[in-house]
Amino acid sequence: MKKLFVFVAALLTLTGMALFAADPVEGLWKSVDEDGVATAFWKIYEKNGVLYGEILKIVGKPDDTIATAAKPSYKNFPVPGSVNQMKVVGTPWIYGLKKKAPGQWEGGFIIDVRKGDIYNCKITFRPADGKKYKTDVLEMRGEIGLGIGRSQYWLRATEMELK
Repeated sequence: MKKLFVFVAALLTLTGMALFAADPVEGLWKSVDEDGVATAFWKIYEKNGVLYGEILKIVGKPDDTIATAAKPSYKNFPVPGSVNQMKVVGTPWIYGLKKKAPGQWEGGFIIDVRKGDIYNCKITFRPADGKKYKTDVLEMRGEIGLGIGRSQYWLRATEMELK
């Protein structure tokens, strides 16, 4: 009877952990360009059922860089104020995504702070499979509409890389 109790308790604990586990898209990621060069470090997080992404560090630029190329405002932007006067670091440039399935988010936006353009955004976690994906990646898809757009594949980052 004691063994059964321990087994049931362990099973309930594991089940509870699975229910409250973070989505695999959450965490630290580095955006990389088409040549595989890191451009920025991001924190992707969920808040009240909505996914956001903030830049934590821009490669080769100071942390107090202002997003002067941005427009003054964007549809449903989650922070009040003039967006083109906000710092690049710490502002949610990815916002409004809703979960479609674990590791799949869509229906939100991503702003390219270098140009000020806004795109419809989809994020899909692609786990390492030893074939196409050698490591875990985030497929960041920006679209202008009708499925027209492009994807970047971001890599998992560590706290050490941020320093």
